[in-house]
Amino acid sequence: METTSEDTPKTVGTSLDGDENEEIEGFIDKVERQTTKTAQKRKSTKERSDIWDHFTKFIAKGQGKCKCNYCGMSYKCAPRVNGTSTYRKHLYKCSKFPLNKCKQPEPNQTQLTFQSFVNEDGEQEGSVKNFIFNYDKCRKGLAYMVIVDELPFRFVEGQGFRHFCSLMTNKFHVPSRITVARDCYEIFMEERVKLKTFLKTNCRKVCLTTDTWTSIQKINYMCLTAHFIDNDWKLNKRILNFCPISSHKGEAIGKAIEKCLLAWGIENVMTVTVDNASSNDTAIVYLKKRLNNWGTSVVKGEFLHVRCIAHIMNLVVTDGLKLVSDSVHRVRNAVRFVRSSSNRVEKFKRCAVAEKISTQSMLCLDVPTRWNSTYLMLNTAVKFINAFERFDGEDNHYHDDLWDVNGYGNGLGKPVFEDWDHVKNLIILLEAFYSLTLRVSGSSYVTSDTYFHEVTDVDCLLKQWCDSSNEDFKSMALKMKEKCDKYWGDPTKFNVMLFLSAVLDPRYKWECVEYGICQMYESDVALAVCTRVKKAFRDIFDEYSHKGSLGANRPACTQSGVPYSTGVDIETSKENKGIIRARYKKLKATKEDGDSKSEIEKYLDEETVEDVDDFDILKWWKTNTSRFPTLSLIARDVLAIPVSTVASESAFSTGGRVLDPFRSSLTPKIVEALVCGQDWLRASPVDVEEKMEEIEKLESDISKISLAPSLIDIE
Repeated sequence: METTSEDTPKTVGTSLDGDENEEIEGFIDKVERQTTKTAQKRKSTKERSDIWDHFTKFIAKGQGKCKCNYCGMSYKCAPRVNGTSTYRKHLYKCSKFPLNKCKQPEPNQTQLTFQSFVNEDGEQEGSVKNFIFNYDKCRKGLAYMVIVDELPFRFVEGQGFRHFCSLMTNKFHVPSRITVARDCYEIFMEERVKLKTFLKTNCRKVCLTTDTWTSIQKINYMCLTAHFIDNDWKLNKRILNFCPISSHKGEAIGKAIEKCLLAWGIENVMTVTVDNASSNDTAIVYLKKRLNNWGTSVVKGEFLHVRCIAHIMNLVVTDGLKLVSDSVHRVRNAVRFVRSSSNRVEKFKRCAVAEKISTQSMLCLDVPTRWNSTYLMLNTAVKFINAFERFDGEDNHYHDDLWDVNGYGNGLGKPVFEDWDHVKNLIILLEAFYSLTLRVSGSSYVTSDTYFHEVTDVDCLLKQWCDSSNEDFKSMALKMKEKCDKYWGDPTKFNVMLFLSAVLDPRYKWECVEYGICQMYESDVALAVCTRVKKAFRDIFDEYSHKGSLGANRPACTQSGVPYSTGVDIETSKENKGIIRARYKKLKATKEDGDSKSEIEKYLDEETVEDVDDFDILKWWKTNTSRFPTLSLIARDVLAIPVSTVASESAFSTGGRVLDPFRSSLTPKIVEALVCGQDWLRASPVDVEEKMEEIEKLESDISKISLAPSLIDIE
């Protein structure tokens, strides 16, 4: 699903001008050329040191020299031969250097410092440790902060930040924004090399998610995210690329993904999760052909395409919302009117208190294009129905403005009893979809094993609601069911990998999946689906068993089970020793190949594991790898499948903040370095958008310390 820059929040920042961009681009090209020439060992030297912010090069008598910008002291200039340490030492001693007004300690002088930390009990503790000031580490730490906290490069040149640094220590000279931009890109390059190495050693297959986005400069971007389970059975998510693409056409997307995979050296792709745009169907066809040519696809790429469940849910809910759109609009307009000023908010709060409404939540506005925010708005608003009625009597403008065509209500008027009744019914429907979307949108835990169960639950609920005696409720459910059937009513559109993922959950296995299929489809269709899933399970198992540790090329066997030579190859071993043992190993492997068919049956015949809330499916498979060697390989790849593209879509929120109107001149390479670098550096996901509960607490705290109650409007 294409995302536009208008959908993303904005952060104030400033841009690099044209000349500065060219300088950064030249530096980037230089670094990339060095990386290409030294793939295994990158140069640690930099093209241009920040020391040249304080020294000026010149030629004297045909010899290169440089002089201090503060005291005029000159030195021979051969930095590529002798380095720049001499100039840096001079800077620390220069009496006219602005930061040397007081005597400086030596750069590597050990000092005592107090470091605080939070212990396991959540209590803050501290200890005194030796500290050695390191200028390069400080510079790298500054670049780290700019990347992770999404700060503009010009932040480092701000008067407030420089004043803060001068109070912290007068040994650190804050670099220019150009130097910081270069440092950020170097961090990106270093982290990319680390990630590439990690993927080679810890990743069997990757599952991809991708989405596209148009920036404020009308540049088309594609985000490609890899999901995989490493050797320690930990689920990983990494943004591989955030790159411009020529268009949103399917073939262009497919070629862009192929180019990214080749650059990373990734060949083994399990699945690609995308939304339901027709261009993505074309891209999948293109990738399927490429992977088949590479010989790395699973069962010839038959199950490569996974449709984003969050996008399907969005389409389903949108159809239901259309039937009660007027009621939703009236409630939204009423909320907007109340939140339009701090005085109205305070008056509304007093109305809520008078009506004995005890809740810590407060009215919140939605983003009309995002149904989940609409659900949160409606779910909060219904708690204040009585407060709205009292507010109507106390605010003379409420009624008139909502009925005014040019006012807050666009002529629709205020919400009445019938509207609130519609909204209550809608909330019941939306709550199920909202909870489902939250569960399947995670990227730090397995979601594919519960996908099938979530779909069957939705199907069951919609069938119940379609039989409701409430006509409004029934009409919305029928509309939603119609849309669901478009994607899940035809079992051929259901990716078999998601059935297998549920089967590989030891809490449910095949019997539970079979029961769900029979509940969801008619008997004849259910039988066909079960047959298809069983066949796919066997085909995938056979393919893995031949490509796995058992080996792909085993000797043929006679009826007695003894391996024989084909007459072409002569059986040999080192120094003609161990021939019998080698034959025995081949015979044992052949017997194991014949017995491996029972591995599936062995797994399915065992009792299911108790279904507890804190069950760790990856830990279970890690523990049972030796018992189910082939199935564990399948589980490691299948359980990594993401069932939504939220991981890729979330990158566009970062992209929107990186490419706000004030920094629209940033080039695509710098944008990719900032977006990918942030994803790689963050140890855990960080919610960069303030949650409603935090905003409400902030409003409450501010109102306590201010002379007049205030409102923070974040929309």
